[in-house]
Amino acid sequence: MSVMYSRWLKWLKIGLTLSVVAFGSTAALARQGLPDFVDLVSRHGPSVVNISITQTSQLGGHGGILPFDKNDPMYEFFRRFMPQIPNMPREYKSRSLGSGFIISEEGYILTNAHVVSKADEIVVRLTDKREFKAKVIGADKRTDVALIKVEANGLPAVNVGKPKELQVGEWVVAIGSPFGFDNSVTSGIVSAKGRSLPQENYVPFIQTDVPINPGNSGGPLFNLAGEVVGINSQIYSRSGGYQGISFAIPIDVAMDVAQQLKKSGRVTRGRIGVVIQDVTKELAENFGLSRPEGAIVNAVEPNGPADEAGLKQGDVILSFNGRHVEKTADLPRYVAETAPGSRATVEVWRGGKTKTFRVVVGEIDDDQVVAAHGGRKDEKPTQGAANRLGLVLSEIPASKLRKLRLRSGLRVMKVRSNASLRPGDILIALIYQGTSSELKTVAQFNRLLKRIDKNARLSLLVRRGDVQSFVTIRAGKR
Repeated sequence: MSVMYSRWLKWLKIGLTLSVVAFGSTAALARQGLPDFVDLVSRHGPSVVNISITQTSQLGGHGGILPFDKNDPMYEFFRRFMPQIPNMPREYKSRSLGSGFIISEEGYILTNAHVVSKADEIVVRLTDKREFKAKVIGADKRTDVALIKVEANGLPAVNVGKPKELQVGEWVVAIGSPFGFDNSVTSGIVSAKGRSLPQENYVPFIQTDVPINPGNSGGPLFNLAGEVVGINSQIYSRSGGYQGISFAIPIDVAMDVAQQLKKSGRVTRGRIGVVIQDVTKELAENFGLSRPEGAIVNAVEPNGPADEAGLKQGDVILSFNGRHVEKTADLPRYVAETAPGSRATVEVWRGGKTKTFRVVVGEIDDDQVVAAHGGRKDEKPTQGAANRLGLVLSEIPASKLRKLRLRSGLRVMKVRSNASLRPGDILIALIYQGTSSELKTVAQFNRLLKRIDKNARLSLLVRRGDVQSFVTIRAGKR
């Protein structure tokens, strides 16, 4: 018994020893696997700057203290009968903070356009406490990139990386001045690439989980090689503070903007004059596509580049200049990156076939205004009963169609059983099984509906206000 006990004890000791070694090795591997940012920060931190902005704002006649909007009737009442406050200053200075980074030894600095917007004075502070007044070389609101300059030489410049080589899950580091705390360092990973945000059509954002807060805007996003891969620009937040989702402008996009701003003080972008939307699974089926891809053309600008090249409403753009359009957000970027005046090839899906067109790219005009037309006093329902889609429609007079710049269309007067449409919508075309039909009369529309099975889904090109989009709905009972 004692012999067996001694053997058991011996094996127990060996097992415990192996467990300790294994645990120690695992802990060591874990420590080795974590990134070390010390060298990166010490080498490249001096290239990051704090940007302080001073802006002068005007006060109203009562020192700007009236608690009403100028359009509020109470504003006028208080303006007349509330006494003027003596010695109240007519203007005040507001200050805000941001971040930036040096891209050349001669003092050129990149930051966000919204950081330096409407600034009366810009002061740049380096990590060695030196301060310089900066001037704006140029700012581009569409990408939120600004190039500023200080009069200095021999400044520590960053190394520029390649955002396209970034991998999702890769470690990245942000350095900036959140809430005014200079050279604060935060880290995280790349959460996604090529993100599209509302009203941001020209930037394929890098999404990270790096903690970014007010004051970080304009600061650099580094990879572990110490190269700048992006400019920290936006956060997704319900509270105004960091909530785990941050967005950075890829540095290649920012550097292209910076070069144009340095050269001419402005950025030129291509345009072809189309309104587009995403291809959903249902729309792909009705357009005869094997899978959802490309961008559907909702409208073509009359006499614009796309119109002159032969593109039509209802075309699905599959590629632009040899670059595949996987989703709608791809196309504006591809077109914007094309030099105005150059020729580009556009491959489209039309009527179940692919066609190729050559378009002369135009230039985006920031001052371009699209006129809105309305009114329907002389439009009366041609048919009082609702059709199988639950819609009461009216035909639009030719004079109104011309004002709306439409060749045809039917106005929705009442909606009785269809949540996708609303009164005032204009139905322009019906698409089913790869065939597109312009809608000219209520009778014609009803004839088209009779040919469609009740369980099938059809797509309608709908104009609502100034916006056109395709809507997919079930055909319903005959």
